[in-house]
Amino acid sequence: MKALSILKELVEIESTSGEEDEIVSHLIEVLYDFEPSVFEKYNTKNILINQDADVWVVTHVDTVPVKRDFEFDGVYAYGTGCCDAKASITAIILALEEVEEPNFGVALLSDEEEGGLGSKAVVEEFGKRKAIVMEPTELKIANRHYGCLEIDVELLGKSAHGAYPDKGINAIEKAIDAINRVKSLNYLYLVQRIEGGSYEYVVPDKCSLRMDLLIPPEDDVNDVERKVTEIFKNENVTIVEKAQGFVSGEVTTLIERAVEKAGLQVDYTEMRSWTDAINFVSAGWDVVVFGPGELYLCHTERERIKIDDILKAKDVLVALNEVLSHEHG
Repeated sequence: MKALSILKELVEIESTSGEEDEIVSHLIEVLYDFEPSVFEKYNTKNILINQDADVWVVTHVDTVPVKRDFEFDGVYAYGTGCCDAKASITAIILALEEVEEPNFGVALLSDEEEGGLGSKAVVEEFGKRKAIVMEPTELKIANRHYGCLEIDVELLGKSAHGAYPDKGINAIEKAIDAINRVKSLNYLYLVQRIEGGSYEYVVPDKCSLRMDLLIPPEDDVNDVERKVTEIFKNENVTIVEKAQGFVSGEVTTLIERAVEKAGLQVDYTEMRSWTDAINFVSAGWDVVVFGPGELYLCHTERERIKIDDILKAKDVLVALNEVLSHEHG
């Protein structure tokens, strides 16, 4: 099965963020007939095809650090990056090979899992377009994209002998209290990391905390930042990432028509995670997110992709090409 073969090759090339050179070289070779170019900026290498097109299909080549090698059980492929987002790259390759002439542009970006510098570089170079950003959405149309507020906090207490906890101020307890107050804001949130204390019998006087709040597009991320800053007003807070959510515009109609034309059910979802779509929208692009795979399993050792879903995604891209052909006609 060609899809499986392409995916296996991609997954077996380790491409952790910052180490994308090998997979970029491999993809340039695979996509040679489509005249790919490499756009370099901010120490990233990004593959572009048909860059004058009005509509682009976008995904990323980098992954989180490897947690599992490639495996296939007859239905699902497993392995770091198999879903996020090498399944989408596979679908793009298969679609390009099937169409007579691509009517959409392609951007395969670096550094999505870290700083998003690949998409930042591209949007600074190219004018406003429409884009389908391929990320795992279970082949549903994610026309609502959450924003985020990611923070680092250093909480300070006062040390005391462990036999006299009332004489100290426990920094870990301060962190727990602050987490509960953030929870009361009623946003989805993730405590990514909390660290403090020691095995010495002493009240911990320092605790570090990283939290990420997921903010629906109708809410202003600046308002949320003010509320969170108030909660931590006496602590040292660093904003790691701040992004406003968005709702897709006319580009949603294009992907709806393509999904219908491919014979799939048109269904909708929302993207809760930061993606390159944030950078594109910030630069004025009209963007929607769509792709094969289950996001909740990504970044874990359970990451997987159903080969049949890659083929369905390919069919949608082929159908998109036809939809765009009719528009241009």
